Amino acid sequence: MPEVLIKIKDAIPRMDFLAFNQPINWTIKKNEHWAVIGPNGAGKTLLMDILTGKYALKSGEIICNDEQDAHQNTRKIIKFVAFRDIYNLTDMQNSYYQQRWNIGLEEEIATVKDLLDKEPDQNRIRILISAFGIEDLVEKKINLLSSGELRKFLIVRSLSSNPQVLIIDNPFIGLDAGSRIILKEILEQLSRIGNLQIILVVSDITDIPHMITHVLPVKNKTLLPPLRCSDFLSDKTLHKTLFESGINIACLSELPDKKEKTDFENALILKNITIKYGSRVVLKDLCWQVKRGEKWALLGPNGSGKSTLLSLIAADNPQGYANDITLFDRKRGTGESIWDIKKHIGYISPEMHLYYQKNVSCLDVVGSGFFDTIGLYKKCNEEQKKTTLLWMKIFGIERIKDTSFLTVSTGEQRLVLLARVFVKDPSLLILDEPLHGLDGENKHKVKKIIENFCTPDKALIYVTHYQEEIPDVINQQLLLTKH
Repeated sequence: MPEVLIKIKDAIPRMDFLAFNQPINWTIKKNEHWAVIGPNGAGKTLLMDILTGKYALKSGEIICNDEQDAHQNTRKIIKFVAFRDIYNLTDMQNSYYQQRWNIGLEEEIATVKDLLDKEPDQNRIRILISAFGIEDLVEKKINLLSSGELRKFLIVRSLSSNPQVLIIDNPFIGLDAGSRIILKEILEQLSRIGNLQIILVVSDITDIPHMITHVLPVKNKTLLPPLRCSDFLSDKTLHKTLFESGINIACLSELPDKKEKTDFENALILKNITIKYGSRVVLKDLCWQVKRGEKWALLGPNGSGKSTLLSLIAADNPQGYANDITLFDRKRGTGESIWDIKKHIGYISPEMHLYYQKNVSCLDVVGSGFFDTIGLYKKCNEEQKKTTLLWMKIFGIERIKDTSFLTVSTGEQRLVLLARVFVKDPSLLILDEPLHGLDGENKHKVKKIIENFCTPDKALIYVTHYQEEIPDVINQQLLLTKH
């Protein structure tokens, strides 16, 4: 194996809007494991796309050597796992946001086993399934997996091809605490094998595992000088300058004072809720009451039914009609439309992010929150447009208001979808892993926005796998377990 594995030399993408501030230069040597780190929108994923040959170069070159010191196309030796890959799984592009909850409509969707059976090294697949503890997932259809389960599946499938370089974009988001520990242990083991080198793309310093040897900081589409991992972790000054959030919490004071629009005693009352898909029981005899103004954390491991439960509350799951559910003091199935329910709710989830594949401006995505649609099909009035722009200013994303949602980074998309949650001043906030993919400073500030927004009249349901992400206003919790 050569001393230099990959060398990017004076690379400039052919399309000008993809260009970094300077030509890209980066060398990865044998036995090095890298973390590429930077704030949301820094250009980290774009750098990986350039490295893996997604975009043609105007000038410069990318040299990639295999174990026999022969030049290779990067795609032959590199496997890149990113959040967006979930959408590109077999048949997923033909499905839609609510289809996960519509039993009977997913017969043509592949199972985990269907896709893994296509991999050539089935012995390796069996070892990886056991290592990740996902034996219970193999018979499940892809669109019925939770966000964390999908991420585990993607990693297993990528490792099955025995790549020489494995790149994982934000590997730990969406994974429960136990799964994060397992993944870190697997990465540690893989890093010692000798024929695999790992590059992790992260937005949070705490996501850098011990096996990382080198760090490449990225900010404003500029590569900062690479460092040994120990030197980066000890450089607090660099951390501070690297992560400077554009979120402006002070702008919350510019929001107009509004009286509570909804008169209700209970945001929800669920009695003996049971949800089954075939023989698989997701929720059984669950009872839960959330009163006006209460702040709840909804907790549990991957696959415990958190997202399914939220889909009932948000009127996305048709099994809501077969269960005893009261929302905003009105029993489900008594003549209300789903829009009557949704107008009181601000909702974000990994599934919504996954399926929000609309080539519209970020301004229109935020504005769609007024109408609870995936895409903007009705024009905002002047007051709504003013409110939309103000929330984009609060979240520090006004500079991308005219940019297509599909061309901004995953972290920026998450900030756009968060702004979408707040525009209509909802009575109930349902925030399912809202800080997914955000850098450390943005996490801190979004958490403060949530705490400031949730006045005594606002009800909140908050889902996370990270205890430190739970807002201070939370004072109650519901813990789900896997059936």
